[in-house]
Amino acid sequence: MRIAVGLSGGVDSAVAALMLKHQGYEVVGVTMKLWRDGRYKGGCRDACFGPNEKEDIAAAAAFARDIGIAYHVFDCADDYERIVLDYFRREKMAGRTPNPCAVCNPRMKFGLLPDVASQHFDFDRFATGHYARLVDSSSRRAVARAVDEHKDQSYFLWDLSQDQLKMLLFPLGEMTKREVRRIAAAAKLPMAWKKDSQDFYSGDSDELLDCTSLEGDIVSMNGEVLGTHRGYWHYTVGQRQGLRIGGPSPYYVVRIDKMTNSVIVGSRDEAVCTKFNIDKINWMGALPRGGRVEGGVKIRSSGTPVWPAYLKDGVVQVPSGIFGAAPGQSAVFYSREGAILCGGVIV
Repeated sequence: MRIAVGLSGGVDSAVAALMLKHQGYEVVGVTMKLWRDGRYKGGCRDACFGPNEKEDIAAAAAFARDIGIAYHVFDCADDYERIVLDYFRREKMAGRTPNPCAVCNPRMKFGLLPDVASQHFDFDRFATGHYARLVDSSSRRAVARAVDEHKDQSYFLWDLSQDQLKMLLFPLGEMTKREVRRIAAAAKLPMAWKKDSQDFYSGDSDELLDCTSLEGDIVSMNGEVLGTHRGYWHYTVGQRQGLRIGGPSPYYVVRIDKMTNSVIVGSRDEAVCTKFNIDKINWMGALPRGGRVEGGVKIRSSGTPVWPAYLKDGVVQVPSGIFGAAPGQSAVFYSREGAILCGGVIV
């Protein structure tokens, strides 16, 4: 069996490829080239998108050569601009909170990359170094939470289709990050102790927006002007840092009003809601019975699902309350066993 493995130049994808090769599979490494010199400035932080991509590709190429596997790099920069960066701009300027990883995964990493690779060589499965598991239920397949809860990346994979899921392998889903690094160190891989990419973009995200500052008011829930900001697009619901306003207790962003360029703030309790709407729902682990789904819901990648939560007709109800439900972010429903039931975008 031939398996195409998405290589990033980091330790996770390298160990995934190494494990599959040791299991006797024919492994071929593939990488998307996303960065175009001169288009953006970028920065020096480790990130999925930035000028450090050259070093990452060089590391992936050296790794492939060292373990004796074929390796291909495909230029996907224009597609990334159109699919991910244009989406990021639209959401930010609409006053919503974009989730670029939740768009990049189904449309680029598990969409465009294997599609382009299939035009150059045949393969049976596509694998990555994501920390997630795959589980089957009747005729459906779902992504499930990884064994390593601190590294779990299932939240960003809620929009994968059944056709994509049938092709996938996640070799690291049952492993911890510590175990992965130990394997890499034992194999003397140069990336064994390389830092993980933490950000979507290595530079200041304002570079991607290409917009100037636009001063507006920071307003309390009762309409009192508490301060000013330099543009509503710098804020997200639930945000506390960077407001630069004082008070008897901390303020949090409760709502963003694009039309008036206002950022509305309140107490932490005022940033908690028990009901919100989602759309663009993708059913993964199960189809709804009687039009209603019950599970645990996550609205950001960190932390654990909040129980119980209910979904019916696009309305999510969380009786115990959930903090910082930001329009544009993903809401992902999980079963008790950790499998994704469905996901959608908060509106």
